[in-house]
Amino acid sequence: MKRIMLFILTNIAIMVVLSITLRLLGVDSILAENGSDLNIQALVILSGVIGFGGSFISLLISKWMAKRMTGAVVITNPKNNIEKWLLSTVEKQAKIVGIKMPEVAIFPSPQMNAFATGTTKNKALMAVSQGLLDTMSQGEIEAVVGHEMSHIANGDMVTLALIQGVVNTFVVFLSRVVGHIVDRVILKNNQGHGIGYFVTVIVSQIVLSILASTIVMYFSRKREFIADTGGADLAGHQNMINALKRLGQVEPEQMAAFGINDKSAIMALFSSHPPIEARIEALEKRAVNRS
Repeated sequence: MKRIMLFILTNIAIMVVLSITLRLLGVDSILAENGSDLNIQALVILSGVIGFGGSFISLLISKWMAKRMTGAVVITNPKNNIEKWLLSTVEKQAKIVGIKMPEVAIFPSPQMNAFATGTTKNKALMAVSQGLLDTMSQGEIEAVVGHEMSHIANGDMVTLALIQGVVNTFVVFLSRVVGHIVDRVILKNNQGHGIGYFVTVIVSQIVLSILASTIVMYFSRKREFIADTGGADLAGHQNMINALKRLGQVEPEQMAAFGINDKSAIMALFSSHPPIEARIEALEKRAVNRS
């Protein structure tokens, strides 16, 4: 219920802020002076509906999409001891963090990987790759599972969906403002929106979406540090550190495939995960401070 209210309030807040900001900046008057008939209030509402609507729909179908994109198979009847152990581990950690047992799945990939997704923390999916099960020790697997369970318990899927919704709203709004200005002010078209508007909107939305993704990635990286500490608490600091070190042995191109950043400067802004070294350092400092 709290997340639904947060979702609604965030939608309202962003539309109010946009309206106030545009009025303070005098966008209404600037457009009016140039013969523009852009309805700012209507555009703000449209942008909010499109921005948050897209993000919310993505969240609703996240489990369905994840299963089909990765080929993940949910464990209903464990076939072997590792599947039984995995279910038992997830169940134990779910009780500790106070959430309902998520769906547990394994997907066919030789790479060491895992993810968690779902509409809410009590309707989630936690999946690990076959490569992770084949490569890591049980302590390391438990730490990775704890990391993903922390994502679920912290509501990170919903949090990032809200952030994405805010970002989407700005992108939709600004791209259409730019398109309107190009169409009316530069191209002097007063007979409805012409081709200049549509081309400008498409180009602007692509460019702005790429730039705006750095904001979402920034918050994603912050949540990874928090999930690391959660994994350490659930499975032990050393197991979490060992799991990260194991991931650090993966080839750079494989690391890039599941969002782990080993680059610097501009490309680091587009990474969903912090560098492995930074994550290990943060855990080591935390262990020292707690000792």
